Amino acid sequence: MKRKKILMALAAIIVAVVCCCLAFCGKDRHGIQYDTAVVGINDISNSVTATGTIEPVTSVDVGTQVSGIVAKIYVDYNSVVKKGQVIAELDKTNLTSQVNTAKAALNNAQSQLTYQKANYRRYKTLFDKGLVSADEYETALLSYRQAQDEVRQQQESLQQAQTNLGYATITSPVDGVVLSREVEEGQTVAASFETPTLFTIAQDLTDMRVIADVDEADIGDVKEGERVTFTVDAYPEDTFSGIVTQVRQEGNTEDNVVTYEVVISAPNKELKLKPGLTANVSIFTLDKRGVMSVPNKALRFTPTKELIGDAQVVDCKGSSKVWTFADNVFKAHPVKTGISDGINTELLGGVPKGMKVITEIKVETGNMPEPGGAGRQEASPFAPKGPGQDKKGKK
Repeated sequence: MKRKKILMALAAIIVAVVCCCLAFCGKDRHGIQYDTAVVGINDISNSVTATGTIEPVTSVDVGTQVSGIVAKIYVDYNSVVKKGQVIAELDKTNLTSQVNTAKAALNNAQSQLTYQKANYRRYKTLFDKGLVSADEYETALLSYRQAQDEVRQQQESLQQAQTNLGYATITSPVDGVVLSREVEEGQTVAASFETPTLFTIAQDLTDMRVIADVDEADIGDVKEGERVTFTVDAYPEDTFSGIVTQVRQEGNTEDNVVTYEVVISAPNKELKLKPGLTANVSIFTLDKRGVMSVPNKALRFTPTKELIGDAQVVDCKGSSKVWTFADNVFKAHPVKTGISDGINTELLGGVPKGMKVITEIKVETGNMPEPGGAGRQEASPFAPKGPGQDKKGKK
């Protein structure tokens, strides 16, 4: 009885070994696997990259229209100023002297006018009585009119001298912050040919802009209102946002490269952005949020008989399609596509959300040795030979 049990156990072991041999030794050494992706909701966008410079939306160069020596400076870099606030003064000695000279000339002209007016009236009375000739009367009238013109001329000269004296007091034209100061006290400024710049004042540093240089190959896709993100080296962890507010028509050529200036709004509530910083800009020329999409690989996939073996293929008509696999059947589904960002493509219809589609097939080769080749590796004819081997690798 005991012997019978042992024989039955041995028989069961033999059957198990035979089944394993049939299952594994007879299996094809090549396995077919495929990757899938789920039709889901994603953000799809295309962007244009460029570099630009941050600057205030409004900055004013404050100068002087008169020449002179800078007598006083009341502000410095980063000073907050108000419109009309005195920020500097020029020496007023010469300008005050010019005002006094103009006043004296006006007084003299007014005295002459008073005399010529009285003289004209006398000659007019005598002319009316026929006591003087017409020539003498007209001479008196001409002198009176010339005196009137001289008074008006001297009044204009006095007004100009007073205006120049007012220019010696430099005031801020806007509310803002002083970005630069170009002069020092005691320095002489000359306004003979052009107005010298004394200060640069930014009106509002919380409202900045980026002037980006976009390549001519990309400018056709850039439009006003497009979303923009940018970074600056000063804050590498921060990403700032803006909107395209202007696309300038004039092209700039440098080293045979044509670029166009694009103006981008840059809100600066935290005052992190400083004038002159370099911005690395991404302009989103196509931007859709929350659209149904699939990876581009799913649209490029096409099953071939060499890869799928004995599986069935059910194709469909349509230029764009995705494939599914179930019950040993590869089935195509026609889809309508929208925009693409190079990684994912928008689906406008054809398949439901959540469907698993095939993106690629992979062929895996097993590690089973070839018959008669166990442990054997192909030797290079140029490798060094071991002891007892000839040039052909034979012993």
